[in-house]
This record gives sequence, structure tokens and C-alpha cells, in this order.
Amino acid sequence: MSTAEEPSVPVGREADGSADAGAAASAAAAPETPVPTKPGDHGTHGDPGYQGRKSPYLRRLKLIEGQVRGLHRMVEDDTYCIDVLTQISAVTKALESVALGLVDDHIHHCVHDAAASGDSEELDRKMDEIMGAVRRLMK
Repeated sequence: MSTAEEPSVPVGREADGSADAGAAASAAAAPETPVPTKPGDHGTHGDPGYQGRKSPYLRRLKLIEGQVRGLHRMVEDDTYCIDVLTQISAVTKALESVALGLVDDHIHHCVHDAAASGDSEELDRKMDEIMGAVRRLMK
């Protein structure tokens, strides 16, 4: 597993370690992302951009699930905290890699299709979607 390359400030904390008062407020104020109500219901979004790479994503997520279960075992077994943190970093990087692939798929499928359609309003919606997703990933 890999280690974190740069230390970062924990979510909800300032660089000096104090609680970030704005974190809870911004989380509460964040707009809720619509979620399909049943499998296969994509609303007005059409097919997901990752459709052609669904199997590799599912395999990666299954591996990540195993890593998270391993983390649970490590804590149950009282593993040294730095070793647990190293594994958390590896899981985080693995999830970020999946997220980056999904961003790429969304741009190459959904945003590309909106641009090709000539519908500037739809293109603007897709651009807003991807920028919102990138902002959430970078928090």
C-alpha cells in the first residue's frame, strides 16, 4: 500500500488544528445532489458516462471495500496508529483514482455529447455538474 506524500489538514480543521467553524455550516448549506430512486433510473441524465467501464470500476471498488474491511480488522487488532493511517491513505488514494476516472468518463461522454448536440444550455448544465463534482472532490 502507498503512503501519503504530503501531510494535509484534517477535514473540519484549520491549519493550526482548531475546529473549522465554517465546515459544518458549509456542509449543511451544500446543495443536495439528486439521486435516482431506483436502479437504472437516470432521470434526465441519460446513461452514465462510465457504462463502458462499469466492470473495471466495480472490480476496483470491490478491492477498496476489502481494504476498508482490512482497516476495520487493523483497529480491532490494535494495530499501531501510523500503520492504520498509512492504510487509510492508500484507501483514500484508491478512491480518488476511481473518482478521477469517473470525471474523465463524464467529460468524454456526457459533456462531449452535450457539446456535440449544439444545445448550449445543456452544455452549460453539464459543465456546471462537472465543476460542482470537482469542487466536492477537492474539499
